[in-house]
Amino acid sequence: MPTLVKIHNPISRRLFLALAGGAALAPQAAWTAGDVPPLLDHILLGCSDLDSAVDFVARNTGVRAAFGGVHPGRGTRNALLSLGERRYLEVIAPDPKQGHVEPFAQRQVEHLKQLASPRLIGWAAHPGDLEKFAARLREASVAFDGPRPGSRQRPDGKLLQWKTLNLKDDKDGLLPFFIEWSATSLHPSADAPKGCRLIHFGASAPNKEELTKISNLLRIDVAVSFSDKPTLQATIVGPKGEIALTS
Repeated sequence: MPTLVKIHNPISRRLFLALAGGAALAPQAAWTAGDVPPLLDHILLGCSDLDSAVDFVARNTGVRAAFGGVHPGRGTRNALLSLGERRYLEVIAPDPKQGHVEPFAQRQVEHLKQLASPRLIGWAAHPGDLEKFAARLREASVAFDGPRPGSRQRPDGKLLQWKTLNLKDDKDGLLPFFIEWSATSLHPSADAPKGCRLIHFGASAPNKEELTKISNLLRIDVAVSFSDKPTLQATIVGPKGEIALTS
């Protein structure tokens, strides 16, 4: 079962604003606004079975994620839970009804099938115009794939569309993928079940300095600390209580 890990945020908001213009873990008494990256779009909670993962979140927070739909060709389906304005939790699991999975998505599906309990498997950040962001990455010699178009049909029949960009080296899943939602698509946080909020999100790794350096370069302002192995941590508060998630 995931356990709560609290870490100190060594990256100041002043540093983030400056950049945007151009396992010994330290406990802390209370989370602050800086404990959630400003560009965080959503976090992904993976499991081998969607229903059991939705039950897990509901038992701990008091809010049940709503079925979101399926990802054609990607072999997955999801359920969504709002974490505030333009921020949400995506519970994701294999879709047993999909027989064919595109090669680029097969690794994720196989990983999900191996998860005996819900675990964080990644997160997404919204840097704005992905084409402009891609150009900046090229200038910085940061390798990536995309932008790649994506879509999902909601249960009401409406189509959500987006573009994503993935880093070639995401530092064992600690760095996000990047997303730009279509102007015609309603952001999932707008009509997903409400009542929960994300009060902390961070990463820890043996190579803390390297991870901090690339995080600053990407301008994602994520809290980074030292640990023996790469780990993501998130804490969500709901009407029933608090749930701590790790990768």
